[in-house]
Amino acid sequence: MQHVKSFRAVAFGIALGSAFAANLATTPAQAGASILIEAESGKVLRAENATYPWYPASTTKLMTLYVTLQAMKQGRVAPDTLFTVSRTAMAQGPTKMGYAVGTQITVDNALKMMMVKSANDMAVLLAEGVDGSVENFADDMTRTAHRLGMSQSNFVNPNGLPADGQIVSARDMAILARSLIRDFPEYNFYWHIPAIKYGRRIVRNYNTLLGRYPGADGMKTGFICASGFNLVATATRNGRQLIAVVLGSPSGAARAVKAAEILESGFAQNPLSWLTPALGTVDNLTPINADPPNLHDQVCGPHRKRPAAEDEDMDAGGETGAGVDTAFSAMLSSLRAPTPKGAALLSDLGAITPTIVYTGPTRTPDQLAKLNVAADEPGVPRHKKKGGKAIATEATGDGASADKSKKKGQRAATSAKPAAARAQ
Repeated sequence: MQHVKSFRAVAFGIALGSAFAANLATTPAQAGASILIEAESGKVLRAENATYPWYPASTTKLMTLYVTLQAMKQGRVAPDTLFTVSRTAMAQGPTKMGYAVGTQITVDNALKMMMVKSANDMAVLLAEGVDGSVENFADDMTRTAHRLGMSQSNFVNPNGLPADGQIVSARDMAILARSLIRDFPEYNFYWHIPAIKYGRRIVRNYNTLLGRYPGADGMKTGFICASGFNLVATATRNGRQLIAVVLGSPSGAARAVKAAEILESGFAQNPLSWLTPALGTVDNLTPINADPPNLHDQVCGPHRKRPAAEDEDMDAGGETGAGVDTAFSAMLSSLRAPTPKGAALLSDLGAITPTIVYTGPTRTPDQLAKLNVAADEPGVPRHKKKGGKAIATEATGDGASADKSKKKGQRAATSAKPAAARAQ
């Protein structure tokens, strides 16, 4: 009888292993790619198409953050170093801050704008300020990525706007997230910020796990039509931090739910975990030699009722004034997913305290207090509503608008060939 039980356990383990292997072999264009690892050990807990090449979209900005923080650690720049908006930076497609050529912004403020609003112009501002040009910075990004063990990664621009040569994998992005946590613990607030405020405008972080998934503490979203909706997310419970990477989701809501589900599975105690084949560490996963899938038709095809955009699961383009929670709360029903205990993985988003950002030199606490109640931040383009009231120009999507606007300017700004990844 004992032999029968042992045989059944082994057979069950083999079946689980076969199912897991089949899951790893799923067609990337249909299933996307994902990975879950422990931040401290690098141990892989789950993986699906994790070493398949992918377009990173604005998760690219995590590498821009790493290279900039590296320059700060080396003493080449400081948080209060002023960089100047160039024509190249201004020419970037939305999402962007939209500051005029000649506007000066500190490294600290540019990083906050880039990480929360996913501002493409701020990524270029940092690239030019740190290394002199987008091209030099992109080379720096790729060299740094390879040094970190991101063997599948190549970068040609600092913001993730469409380009054939801009390639990563879920594995590589997990390595990058782990490297940021390990190498720059003193700067971890840059990927924790729930919202920024400039003038009267408040912009929530596109990472909707922040403030809604228990323990969520980072990092960055991304979207272009070719990549689908991407998310690198971190969460910590009882001193244990996990990193989840989700690439190729069909919507912003779907990527948030999937990331939450993956993280939850890692935090949950699984009594059958000993039956699951060990996956080793993230550094040891074998890369796949293939071309990245182009998800344009699935994500941005004519079947959609409205154009896909990075901020589609945010209210009013992701930007509001005082009533910051109004419309956003109405969307939470579509973002809920039950845990085995029946509770919601993603809760209602509570009150937040946005971080104030601004142009010009670093300001004192007293100056910031005055800025908090001041009028709109100077330098942001404005246009007229039908009623004649001037409002600040809104930017849409991490790369959605960039897929179809100012193509000539983007090519020059990113030094990229006409990309198969570019959504049309």
